[in-house]
Amino acid sequence: MKLLEKMCQIQAPSGNETAMKDFLLTYVREKSKKWASKPEIYSGKGFQDCIVLAFGKPRTAIFAHMDSIGFTVRYGKELIRIGGPQTQTGYKLVGQDQKSKIECRLRVAKDKSLSYEFNREIERGTMLTFKPEFRETSEYVQCCYMDNRLGVWSALKVAEKIKNGIIVFSCWEEQGGGSVEYLARFIYKKFKVQQALISDITWVTEGVKAGKGVAISLRDSGLPRRTYVNKIIGIARKNKIPHQLEVESSGGSDGNSLQRSPYPFDWCFVGAPESNVHSPDEKVHKKDIESMVALYSALMKEL
Repeated sequence: MKLLEKMCQIQAPSGNETAMKDFLLTYVREKSKKWASKPEIYSGKGFQDCIVLAFGKPRTAIFAHMDSIGFTVRYGKELIRIGGPQTQTGYKLVGQDQKSKIECRLRVAKDKSLSYEFNREIERGTMLTFKPEFRETSEYVQCCYMDNRLGVWSALKVAEKIKNGIIVFSCWEEQGGGSVEYLARFIYKKFKVQQALISDITWVTEGVKAGKGVAISLRDSGLPRRTYVNKIIGIARKNKIPHQLEVESSGGSDGNSLQRSPYPFDWCFVGAPESNVHSPDEKVHKKDIESMVALYSALMKEL
């Protein structure tokens, strides 16, 4: 979990993913020397802060978004949400402007407006994120930004052994997307790949429990093609990998962007469930992390 803890420390809210991109590029270039297959790395011009790793002769692409929720400083001490963070007076926020590093506290007014408590005015446009406090027990890991540092972590673990496939690290997911459409075009045009898996983190609900296995989503606000989803369920059952079927009416992911793209991608959200969603205390069961990596490894071989 040391790699996951390190990634949770990196500030990368939607629109400001550069630090995470740089970390991942350094990590991949160093570690891929010992992987089963060394990937071609696509980044830089034409990719903004996104990264595409291509292994062998790919058939399937894993999408994992790098960004997190957060806050933008407006005027005075006002804050604007990035994505949909939970808000509670007293939450610790961190960031940096041209004057200094910042650790301040969130304040929620009666009218639900947001501001910060700090000993000076923070420069407008500064991005603030929850202060990471990584906790690990024998059963759980807990910190802000399990969504989606854990999805990225899982993709990196799968990358160690796959010989054919694509891994995409995307941007802006928490703020409504914007990168997946052009990434889909690149993947479709260059590799003819038409099927995708969304390595992201979902919710613990009345129907999806912690410790019962990775969630395979039949639908959320997006509606993947059932024939493709049934293939994924079949592979999970055949390999006896613990899993749960999720059905939701709201929420979304990079899969929604794929579905809106003009390219014929099949997609399915496959991810561990967490409690305390979009808060400083996101919590995931280790058994669900294990089954997530196991299922992705099987899917990249068999899809």
